[in-house]
Amino acid sequence: MILITGGAGFIGANFVLGALAVDGEPLLTLDKLTYAGNLRNLAALRGDPRHRFVQGDINDRALVRRLLAEHRPRAIVHFAAESHVDRSIHGPGDFVQTNVLGTFSLLEEARAHWSALPGAERDAFRFLHVSTDEVYGSLGPHDPAFSETTPYAPNSPYSASKAGSDHLVRAWHHTYGLPVLTTNCSNNYGPYQFPEKLIPLMIHNALAGKPLPVYGDGLNVRDWLYVGDHCAAIREVLARGRPGEVYNVGGESEMKNIDVVRTLCALLAEARPRAGGYEDLITFVQDRPGHDRRYAIDARKLRAELGWRPSETFASGMRKTVMWYLQNQDWVAEVTSGAYRAWTDMNYAQRGAA
Repeated sequence: MILITGGAGFIGANFVLGALAVDGEPLLTLDKLTYAGNLRNLAALRGDPRHRFVQGDINDRALVRRLLAEHRPRAIVHFAAESHVDRSIHGPGDFVQTNVLGTFSLLEEARAHWSALPGAERDAFRFLHVSTDEVYGSLGPHDPAFSETTPYAPNSPYSASKAGSDHLVRAWHHTYGLPVLTTNCSNNYGPYQFPEKLIPLMIHNALAGKPLPVYGDGLNVRDWLYVGDHCAAIREVLARGRPGEVYNVGGESEMKNIDVVRTLCALLAEARPRAGGYEDLITFVQDRPGHDRRYAIDARKLRAELGWRPSETFASGMRKTVMWYLQNQDWVAEVTSGAYRAWTDMNYAQRGAA
């Protein structure tokens, strides 16, 4: 049994679905079901005896303690987090509460559980913390990619909260011996991603004939990682990673934001033709505060130690992603509720042209 926090969110749900498909080990999902958590993401598992879902907050230590005692998981994979930079700018408190205090609460309950395990179970237990490349800050155009030894330099409330959680995980290993693993990933994309992030937002707006808002000059660079590849990397790290170590996970696909949007426009024009195409919808808007210019991941450690590398190229992963959203418009309609529209109006409609 493995306990998954945040398993109804984008990456967590993909991990749950993929892990059950690959090896079938029973999974217990704990998710608060905030706006980004959706039980429809796990609908394929309804009635599956290998999976149990519990709605709850990682800050509810009594609940976490009860679940650990009842199910005795051999590992915790910790996805639960507030993860959108724009939302962190508007409301940083939620990010500190979930990402920092929530991780602290989970670490403390995990430590108590692990300490009480008998010898063999204690030796086998792992706490895997899923984090982000944003903790490393921003790169110049010719700077080397982030490695596991790059100094932390977070620039947004979101990345600062994730950096804080990373430091707590490291400290609980160094001070208490808790067998932790940390992964720092680049920008994920793929099925079930909430349409506040760049790729699903652009697909959603394009299909509705709405503007495609691109921050600033559109030249910010990200390394794009297909979510299925990320989940495969996490499984490898959980199975064979060395306790106390950090592993960077990247997609080997650095792309400018504007090129990502143009790629989406071309794929949509092919799958859902529109008079004049979709690029005429691109609208450059005022940049967000403190927008990091470039992220890039050096994943050589993960390749060398565990033999992992991405199986999807940017082209193949993007094609799969576009087709998933086109084929799952009922899911999109459900998650883009009135609250979603209010959020996008607040974040984008009030921005002037770049």
